[in-house]
Parts: sequence; C-alpha cells; structure tokens
Amino acid sequence: MDIEHEIDAVGRSVGVRRTGSGAESTVTVSRAYDVPVEDLWDACTSPERIPRWFLPVAGDLREGGAYQLEGNAGGRVLSCDPPHSFRVTWEYGGESSEVEVRLTAETATRSRFELSHTAPLDEFWERYGPGAGGIGWDLGLFGLTLHLLHGASVPPEAGEWAGSEDARRFTELSGRRWATAHAESGEDPDRAEAAADRTVDFYTAPPEGSA
Repeated sequence: MDIEHEIDAVGRSVGVRRTGSGAESTVTVSRAYDVPVEDLWDACTSPERIPRWFLPVAGDLREGGAYQLEGNAGGRVLSCDPPHSFRVTWEYGGESSEVEVRLTAETATRSRFELSHTAPLDEFWERYGPGAGGIGWDLGLFGLTLHLLHGASVPPEAGEWAGSEDARRFTELSGRRWATAHAESGEDPDRAEAAADRTVDFYTAPPEGSA
C-alpha cells in the first residue's frame, strides 16, 4: 500500500465561522471512488457493512432514529436522503457536534464521498487544531478505500497494522496535510504546524506501561 498516495487522494478543508453563541469549526474530507453511488451509499449506511471498514454500529439507522458506534460516538439521525446524504449528531465524552455525509454520482460507475464534521470552537481546538478529528476521519476513509477497492473487512486502526511503521507514517502525513489545510483557512502557519505536532504526538505516543 502506497501510504503517501492514499493520503494525497483525500481532499481536506477547514472552516471557522462565528455564531450567535460563539464560533464553530468544520473539517471536511472527500474522496472519489470507482463504484456506483448506490454501492457507496450501502457501504456507508448498512449495519452489516459499516463494521467492515469503520466500527460496529447498533440502533435504528433511519431519520429520527438513534445509533451507537461501539466504543465511540452515538447520536440521532437528523436527516436521510438516499443515496445522496445523511446528517447525524455526534455525541461523545459529554460533547455534541454534527456530522454530514454527502455522496455524489460523478458517472454511472464513479462517485464522490464527502464528510463534514462541525463542532463548537473550544480550547481543545486551540491546542490540537483540525488534525485531532481529521486524522481519525482520514483513517476512516482509508478503511472505506480498503473495503470498496480491496474487499477488506477489518478497519485499518484494528489489529497489527495500528502499531506498524506504515500506521505511524500515515498519521504523520495526515497531520502535516491538516496543518496545511489549517493554514490555508487563515490560521498562522506556525500555529497550525505546532497544533499538528501536538496531535501527531498524541496519536503516535506508545501506550502507557509499554517498554
């Protein structure tokens, strides 16, 4: 697997906007796949297929229903427009944000995935920047790529790969790309790089108690 190619195949953008109650940030990832949009939709919404590339999911995956990702976020399905888009709340660790997925058919056999995650701007963002969530979404897209194009059925952060040199390289490259997107959004480049450094260190730090 060409890690750099996988990283470069993903589009990334960062946005910050003021709201009546403060400010919020949005990180967006996108990638095109040589599959029909109906197959991409099924991979992203089927409770049988989601665990093959992301996480096991439980709940009622329909508009108005509630969902729970195993060991991760849960929330409610706010809107659902098959096979084009869905929007959910993303509730984890006492915090609530929102995720929207948009799928576009570019041709009969090629489609584009785009995900935006919008959250309140807080001290965590100031310290770690967009890479804190962005690296995780990059890993999610990597898992989706392996599933759609190679038939893989285990998310990339699971198993032996998570501790490999390829995984470390993936995380470092992802962090650097998010620093670039952060700076392109208007952030001071030095601050963007510093935030990315802290995020990469967090993701790649050895587990406590390891030699």
